[in-house]
Amino acid sequence: MDISQVIDIENQNKLILKHYRALLRTLRHNTSRQDKKNIREAFELAMESHKDMRRKSGEPYIIHPLDVARVASEEMGLDVTSIICALLHDVVEDTDVTLEEIERHFNKEVAKIVDGLTKISGIFDFNTNSSLQAENFRKLLLTLNDDIRVILVKLADRLHNMRTLDSLKRDKQLKIASETLFLYAPLAHRMGLYAIKTELEDLSLKYTEPDMYKEIARRLAETKRERTKFINDFIKPIKELLEKRDFHFEIYGRPKSIYSIYHKIKNKGVPFEEIYDLFAIRIILKSKPENEKADCWAVYSTLTDIYKPNPDRLRDWISNPKTNGYEALHTTVMSSTGKWVEVQIRTERMHEIAEKGFAAHWKYKENSADNAIDEWLQKIRTVLGNSDGNALDVVNDFKYELFSDEIFVFTPKGDLKRIRKGATALDFAFEVHSAIGKKCIGAKVNTKLVPLSHKLRNGDQVEILTSSKQVPNEDWLNFVVTAKARSVIKQSLKDDKRRVALKGKEELEKRMSVLKMEDSEANLLQLTSYYKVISPMDLYYEAATHKIDLNQLSKLDVIAGKIKLPKVIEQKPSSGDIDEAVKQALKKNAELLIMGESSDKIDYKFAPCCNPVPGDDVFGFLTVSEGIKIHRTNCPNAIQLMAKYSYRIVKTKWTKQHNIAFLTGIKINGIDDVGLVNKITNVITGQMNLNMRSVSFESEDGIFEGNIMVYVHDTTELDDLIARLASLEGILSVERFDTEDKNSDQVLSARK
Repeated sequence: MDISQVIDIENQNKLILKHYRALLRTLRHNTSRQDKKNIREAFELAMESHKDMRRKSGEPYIIHPLDVARVASEEMGLDVTSIICALLHDVVEDTDVTLEEIERHFNKEVAKIVDGLTKISGIFDFNTNSSLQAENFRKLLLTLNDDIRVILVKLADRLHNMRTLDSLKRDKQLKIASETLFLYAPLAHRMGLYAIKTELEDLSLKYTEPDMYKEIARRLAETKRERTKFINDFIKPIKELLEKRDFHFEIYGRPKSIYSIYHKIKNKGVPFEEIYDLFAIRIILKSKPENEKADCWAVYSTLTDIYKPNPDRLRDWISNPKTNGYEALHTTVMSSTGKWVEVQIRTERMHEIAEKGFAAHWKYKENSADNAIDEWLQKIRTVLGNSDGNALDVVNDFKYELFSDEIFVFTPKGDLKRIRKGATALDFAFEVHSAIGKKCIGAKVNTKLVPLSHKLRNGDQVEILTSSKQVPNEDWLNFVVTAKARSVIKQSLKDDKRRVALKGKEELEKRMSVLKMEDSEANLLQLTSYYKVISPMDLYYEAATHKIDLNQLSKLDVIAGKIKLPKVIEQKPSSGDIDEAVKQALKKNAELLIMGESSDKIDYKFAPCCNPVPGDDVFGFLTVSEGIKIHRTNCPNAIQLMAKYSYRIVKTKWTKQHNIAFLTGIKINGIDDVGLVNKITNVITGQMNLNMRSVSFESEDGIFEGNIMVYVHDTTELDDLIARLASLEGILSVERFDTEDKNSDQVLSARK
């Protein structure tokens, strides 16, 4: 063997040993000798299974499961079984090791968790309305019925993948980052893993919007010294008074995440300089369990002796913890320099639950009367148990429970119920019980009669009115927002459809018997094709509801009991056929060239939801009937498209353009003044010689807002236009917007 190879193997082994020892150092002091032996065995099995595998970065693959196990242990505080499963999470999917072998080496519990962590493989039908990603998400989510540790280990796996995303190609980075924002970051939030959720969001932004990420990071770095001085001055009097009153505590300031700052810039149109809560002050108390609540309120009282609180910004999550177990007092106070500052007050126990979520919850569970997390898990199990539709429906329903703030409402007897913000009276009925939801005809909110669609507010007292004659109908899906309500309604509608379909099946079978047609699967498929329905169930249902004419059966040719249909005129190609056509067309090209050589071979259009222009970071999305749609990577729909349908994503690249203009939108805010509109149009048409398609301005109380649709040739020209408009006197902000979703992706402040 070459000496360089020997050195390389030695260095590799040293690296692996370093990561293994780092994992061992995170184990709890009370970890038994047998547990350590099992961890060692799992490491050796993973090491042997992955011995010939390397990551895209070039390092040995075993480093990945070692680091995932370390995240599970050190950052989540998970148990030994979770650490073992983290070490083995890829062996069944990527190697010859089977679940039976894992069960033999360890136990059924470990094998079951590893099975939940193993992706679905095999042939996938591109013609379905689902997606492979959604199928994998559904498999992952359904493990909530069995063992929540599957989700937690998967989050550790995703966090390490995001931390090591640099070595992958751009299209892979976008896919993984989009999946992370779409499902994994909200999932981490719902599990109470705030630190991990924040890091997942920040890393996703780093790859989906790299320029914006770098700009915010740069500005945070530039203002760090100024921020540190402000924090020290702010906490000094608090610290002195708390010490004087004999509190044992820790107090510090922490910056808000890059993603949360980005979210305010994009969704609220607030320039970086005007975001007042770039940081929060955190006070962590040493407190006995029986004194926690009183101590936190005593600290709040001390704080408000020094600074004036904003009465609208007090959040009491100690009396009513969040569903994921989070407890704290949040308040916003006015500093001596006239700036609002958010302060969070919590105990050491509350802090550990906030950092480590579910894992810490189980640690303190015996001492806690609160069962919010268990209630939420039971609710999710109900939702998933009712979901037998395609995987996208399951994932979308589940996301209703992830992306939601909560409100608190009361029953007529005074019992407190948590429900999603924006929930209706009908949602509440299903929250009380599925059977009550199905029979709901109305509600009384604060003793006043309201319709089913009435949106509830924090503190409402709700009485549900029912009728034995009421049944769920499809219109209910237009206004309910909770996952439980949606899943129960859908399931009820499916059950009703099955009952009606049984009558249609009987009628169809009678007709087929008279016409001497075999009651076979082959004949059923022929009939679904003839009547243009999706499935035999739809065939039976439409027969029962007389939407199809069964008298047409007598016109069909029957040979020896088998139905023979005439040849059908060629139909539009399926998504699978289109996918194959694109693969063939792009065989010689690594990516689709917009306005280039491949443009005459493949049909593509620019998506109206984001109006990409040359210079934008873009991708192609394969549609069933409209060829390829070109979207910006920061399009409002991009995250869902790349997360759910990555197999339809086509790498796309701009080539040198001919003199072609592209439509984009610009939103302008400013102080209304005589001649300002003339100045704006002069910049666009006079100075830059650009064409406008439409202009609209609205003015109220001295402030105006204008929307302009203008044709530009590329992003350089667009940036130049935005900068020129922002420099005009009286203009407060200029931002690009999408024609169908006016969420800005670029805000440039101009202060006068």
